[in-house]
This record gives sequence, C-alpha cells and structure tokens, in this order.
Amino acid sequence: MDLRREVHEEMLLLMKRMDEVTGALVCTVDGMLVTSDIRSGAEQTAALSSALHAMSRRMTELAQIGALEETLISGAGGHAACYAAGPKLVLTVLAARGANLGLLRMEGRRTAVRLAAIVGRASAADQAPPARP
Repeated sequence: MDLRREVHEEMLLLMKRMDEVTGALVCTVDGMLVTSDIRSGAEQTAALSSALHAMSRRMTELAQIGALEETLISGAGGHAACYAAGPKLVLTVLAARGANLGLLRMEGRRTAVRLAAIVGRASAADQAPPARP
C-alpha cells in the first residue's frame, strides 16, 4: 500500500473515532503537507504545525520534561492539538468547542504512534539490502 494512503487512512480512523474532530492533517517536521482533511488553509496549517512542533520540542528540552508528546491550543471556538508522530511527522487535529480533551489526547497519541510505525516500516523497507537472486 502507498505510504501516503496508509497515513491518510489512519488519520480518517481517528476522525471516525471522535465525532468532535472537525479536521486533521499530517505534515513532515519541516512543514510539507502529507495529507489533509481540513476545509481550507491546509498548506498554511502544515507550516504552522511544523513551526509549533519545533518550538514545543525546544521548550520540552529547555524545561527538561522529556520527549514532546503534544501541544494543545484552546480557543473560544475549539481546539488544535499537535502530536509528535515519530521523528519525521506531525499530526494536527482540530476539535470542536466542548470536545472531550482527555479522549482527544488519548486518540491523538494513539494515532501518532501508529503514524510513526507506518513511516518506520517504510524506512526499514527502503534500507533493507536487496534480495539475492
């Protein structure tokens, strides 16, 4: 299966598990959009997610609180949560006002782990030595 398609399907599963999710996207840590299911501004959201991820990682290092897991932004109309999905990807989830934040954190983290595994399998397959004839 195509890597981008696997990532997209995993993101859609998250959206099916949580009715309060209004959109999601996956981007690389340098801001390149991988896949998206948000109405508008996907490219800009990917760029901002990447920047937020980098700043949040730096903050966790300075505060000496361990590896970054997530960054949550709450506004009057809802929430945006960014999850580290391994060393290469960032998952951004948009949720409606009143969303169950505990469930969002649990599902976001679970999805981020799955995304990291998908990319890890693909990287391992790319680095495997060619089979002998």
